[in-house]
Amino acid sequence: MNPADFRLDPADEYPHPAGPEPNFNESVYVNAFDDGTGIGGWMRLGNRVNEGRAELSVCLYLPDGRIAVQFARPRIAGNDAFDAGGLRFDVVEPMRRLDAHYAGEVMIVTDPDDLREPQRLFASAPRFPCTVEWQLETISPQHGGEPVRDDVPTMYGRDFSLGHFNQHTRATGHITIGGERFAISGHGWRDHSWGPRWWTNIVWYRLFLAAFPDGRGLMIHRIADESGRTRRSGVLLVDGAYHEITDFDAITEWDANRDPAAARIVVRTETGLTADIRVEVLSMAPLRNRREEGGRTLLSRIAEGHSRFTWDGVTGYGMTEYIERVAEDGSLAGYPL
Repeated sequence: MNPADFRLDPADEYPHPAGPEPNFNESVYVNAFDDGTGIGGWMRLGNRVNEGRAELSVCLYLPDGRIAVQFARPRIAGNDAFDAGGLRFDVVEPMRRLDAHYAGEVMIVTDPDDLREPQRLFASAPRFPCTVEWQLETISPQHGGEPVRDDVPTMYGRDFSLGHFNQHTRATGHITIGGERFAISGHGWRDHSWGPRWWTNIVWYRLFLAAFPDGRGLMIHRIADESGRTRRSGVLLVDGAYHEITDFDAITEWDANRDPAAARIVVRTETGLTADIRVEVLSMAPLRNRREEGGRTLLSRIAEGHSRFTWDGVTGYGMTEYIERVAEDGSLAGYPL
């Protein structure tokens, strides 16, 4: 990515005027994990103001393989804040500190396969009150923005988000669920996107996100277009600077459900850095997105894997995220790549 191809200002931390597209989306996403225990998770709020609703997702990975989740579509009347359904993001200092708050209910999942049947999960999962308080201070430059020319490729494609930026963070705070409290002192990653979005516009992609106690981090991304061609992008964070990736190979080990279980990633950057990174998926949340269009049901699988990363003997935590279309016969657009 060439920074000169993108425009990004401190004002982009805040909500943008909604575009005319019926599927205009503006979203904030954060993840945070404790450096020692790996406990943590991710939260996202996407304002779909032209539909009069938001998309709320909370996914917290707890000890013993439990996952605490909440998914909702709270009503919104405008795109003037990231605050709906009990989830709120506060900009304390643009591009430097973002605070994330959740106060509401979560469902406790002991068998991740239950997430494959959301209707049954919502009907039967035990529920507990939950609060999340995370303070996220950036440890990297900003990466991305809004393209300044029509020929500039964006990270996810213009039909998924026109503007997009992300950063690695230092994360502190806690998660409280019922009578349990989990401290967070570690690292994470955050992004902010705006523009038209359908989840099913993604043919398939592979995304790896991690941060390490020594201040390093990674964002590694491969995405396919309608022709089947793929584009590789991303960064390694080393000594407080982002190094753009020129190429990488990622070899995935799959489980019986065709979900990623582990991976090996070999990376080269434009500055000549190389990295050999091992990924172990500790807990998988097998999610999905479904919508109707022209009498057809469009379905995408969204595999959200809480992962342990090892880079030069240093352990960090983050996410392995695989998204792809699911055909009527159940085949996955990108599997087994």
